[in-house]
Parts: sequence; C-alpha cells; structure tokens
Amino acid sequence: MIESYLFPIRYALLTFPIVAFFFTLPFLIIQYRVYGYVNGYRGFVLYSFLLYLLTAYYLVILPLPDTIHTCTASGDTYTQWMPFRFVEDLMKETHVRFGDPTTYVGIIKERAFLQVIFNILLLVPFGFVLRYYFRLRWLLTIAAAFGLSFFFEWTQWTGLYGIYDCPYRLFDVDDLMLNTVGGALGGAIAVWLSKILPCLDQLDENIDLKSMRVSFVRRFIAFQMDWILLVPFALFLLFIGKPVYFAVLIFAYFIILPYLTNGFTAGKYFVRIRLRGRGEDIKLNELLIRYGLLYFVIGGAHGLIAFAVIQQLEPLLLIPLLLALIGMDIMFVVHLLIRVYRRDKGLFYETRSGTYHEIK
Repeated sequence: MIESYLFPIRYALLTFPIVAFFFTLPFLIIQYRVYGYVNGYRGFVLYSFLLYLLTAYYLVILPLPDTIHTCTASGDTYTQWMPFRFVEDLMKETHVRFGDPTTYVGIIKERAFLQVIFNILLLVPFGFVLRYYFRLRWLLTIAAAFGLSFFFEWTQWTGLYGIYDCPYRLFDVDDLMLNTVGGALGGAIAVWLSKILPCLDQLDENIDLKSMRVSFVRRFIAFQMDWILLVPFALFLLFIGKPVYFAVLIFAYFIILPYLTNGFTAGKYFVRIRLRGRGEDIKLNELLIRYGLLYFVIGGAHGLIAFAVIQQLEPLLLIPLLLALIGMDIMFVVHLLIRVYRRDKGLFYETRSGTYHEIK
C-alpha cells in the first residue's frame, strides 16, 4: 500500500521544477510589489506549499487508468454518501477486537486504518500554511480545506474532468470529512508552532529598501512588462510601414514618460523601482543619453539591419553589416555578464548617463 503513495510523490518531485518555473514570475512580481523585495523564508514556505499541493493532487489522480474507456457493464457505483462508513470498514477489514487490547497494535499495519490516517494527513499541511502564512481564521481554514477536498473528490467523480468515460475512483463523503478534519488539525498545529517559528510580521523589520541593490532579474521583469505593453503598438506601426512612428513611440515611452513621472515606466512602477540620476529628480539629458545609447544606437543598429534585409541589400554590403552587428551583440553580452558577475558597476549606458535604479 505504501508504494501506491510513493508513486505519486516521485512524479511530483520530477515535475515540480517545471511547475516552479512557471510559478516563479508571478511569485517575484507579487513579492516585489507587496514587500519591495524577496524574502528567502517566504520563498521557502511558498515553494514548499507548491510542492505539497502538486503532491496532494497527484495522490488524488494517480495512477491513471490504461484506457479512457473506464465504464463497465456491471453498473458500478461511483459515489459513497453514507457518513462514517470508514468505521464499518475498520470493523470488517481489520483484526482489532475492542475487548482485546493486544489486537490494537496490529491496526497500524491494516489497509483500512492506514487509509483513514492518510486521508487525515493529506490536508494537514494545507491547513497549517493557511493559518501560519496566509493568516486565515480557523473557520475559514476549515472551509478552505473542505473546498479543496471537494475539488479532489469532484476531480475523481468527473473522471478527471471528462477525460475518462466514467470515474475511476470513488467519490466518498468520508474522504471529505477526514480531509477537512486534517485541514482543521493543521490549522491548530499552526497556532502552536507559530510560537517557535519565525514571526511573519517581523520579517521586514530593519529592512532598508533604499540600500538594497536592484537585481538584474527585477530589472528584466520590468523590461518584459514594458514591452508586453508596447509590442502590439510596435507591430501595428511596423505592419503599416511607419518605422518613424515606432521610433517616436520608443522615445515617448522610455524618455518622455520617465521624465514626467520622475523615473517610472509602467513596468518599473509595477515592481517598485525607478530611475535615479545624479540629483533627486531624473533629468531629460540623462534619459536621452541612457535610452539613446540603448534603444537608438544598439536597437537602431538592429533596425537598420532588418531594414537592409527587407530591402534585399546586396550581399557584399549586407554581410559586413551582419558581422558588425554580431560583433556588437557579442561585446554587449560579455559586458552584461561581467557586470552581473561583478555586481559593482552599472552597464555602459548607465555609467555614461549617471543613472541607476532604486527601490521605491
């Protein structure tokens, strides 16, 4: 029986890196936006919670049937609506005799008993995290545990949302009850352990955001969010053959907008960073140097090559231009890697413009 539980756990461990990869971006955005930085302890709790939820889900659905045609002609019953049926199962399937205490110890090896215990333990971590990390009240924790258990049972009853012809596992009201008890127990344990675990309200004490370095990861997220907004407009302008208007769009968004907002673009605002210059307020000439070098020199070189390709420039002229562009890109990547490794100076366009990022 233990093997039936270890099998889903192994699959959860194998697929967790993939799920964590897609979880990381929203996790970072929320942490930056809400707290201004990423705290390692919060990250540990949330990623552990993610692994737990993935494991719990796999325990519910795995192993999958060999075929999607799971209906049988025998008219199997796929639901069990009688509460406390597990007590009857314990009496029938175990060798426990209440008048003979010597039989009590052997119950821990019985399948019916272990199934009850595992159904309770399944949502203990869920209730714990809801109470400890998300600070839900006990009644809300119990309600959430019931909701998650119902989702699991519904997943089984629908044959994995209709993928299978019929359910391949039983919808059991006892599972709802035992899972909910486990969630309530986890909430109670959280109240007790919170006395010795780090207090979440004190994690951000003595944190000076102004003195913290803005990571390249955070800057890249802001960059991505800015370009998610700009790409539809940029594609439209390029499609209608207005590259000059595209340059105007870049100028307005990355130079005029930060000047008017004192260092913010939409992406920077969302992850709580802004550009600073040599003074308290960002100056127009600083933005012109910074983004002129980045978008109109480096970006303009790429645009020029793209235009040359579209115009089918002679190979004798196009090939040297392509080689020059590749050389420039290699130099920029090497420069970027050095700055990421050294963590002491800004990129060349930041040094020339005297600009840098700070956390707000």
